[in-house]
Amino acid sequence: MLTRLETIVVEKPWGRTDIPSDFGDFGNRRIGEIWFADPHGDDAPVMVKFLFTSERLSIQVHPDDEDARAAGLPRGKEECWLILSADPDAELGVGLTHETTREALHEAALEGSIVDMIDWRPSKENDFVYNRAGTIHAIGGGLTVVEVQQNLDCTYRLYDYGRPRELHLDEGLKAATPGPVHDPRDTVVDPASSRMLVSGPHFYLAQLAAPVDRTLLEAATGELIFVPLSAGCRVEGETVALGEAVLLTDPSTIEIDEGARALLTWPA
Repeated sequence: MLTRLETIVVEKPWGRTDIPSDFGDFGNRRIGEIWFADPHGDDAPVMVKFLFTSERLSIQVHPDDEDARAAGLPRGKEECWLILSADPDAELGVGLTHETTREALHEAALEGSIVDMIDWRPSKENDFVYNRAGTIHAIGGGLTVVEVQQNLDCTYRLYDYGRPRELHLDEGLKAATPGPVHDPRDTVVDPASSRMLVSGPHFYLAQLAAPVDRTLLEAATGELIFVPLSAGCRVEGETVALGEAVLLTDPSTIEIDEGARALLTWPA
């Protein structure tokens, strides 16, 4: 059975006014996020969202399962990003350039020099980055990103470029890895190929392209989230457009036209 997820549009100070028309007409609103509300609410283990950035997001960190549950939260937050478009100077900040101490990070966050400690990596279309819990990170400007994450609304901000939002230095630095982070899942994705991008431990994520690799679909079980990244995607004979997401349980009903692609994710 096919369930179309409600689309939630979120304005952000770092958002953009030039959102592709496939997502809708938002006038001059500065849209930062488009995400999809699961009918299971907070009990849903996985969330998918699109991000549109005109400037750097806050420097932040997310808790792992253990730290989150100690704080009374249902789960931690690991996430990954697939870059759909990137300005020539776009970048992601993932981890630090060198090992340091939490005390030094605390001071650097207060004075702003933490920006220069971040490992800012040039980012381009089709880059894929897995962001483990505890990684100090920031998404730069000039990017359109699809993010798949554990479903938790918990972000510890360490530095926010003077924006008037609360920081969470004690909680964030307790959860943080105070050094470089490189994940073996980081890669460049061929948009014309079907491949598994994440195989647990928190969720699975596959890119689907024509001809769809049926062995990937056979591995998908339970309740699945299907997210088109282009036109030319159908489930149970119904068109699912870019800017939409659906829940389904029978992946054999997925169809992808030549030149089209989509993401399929499900909990581990």
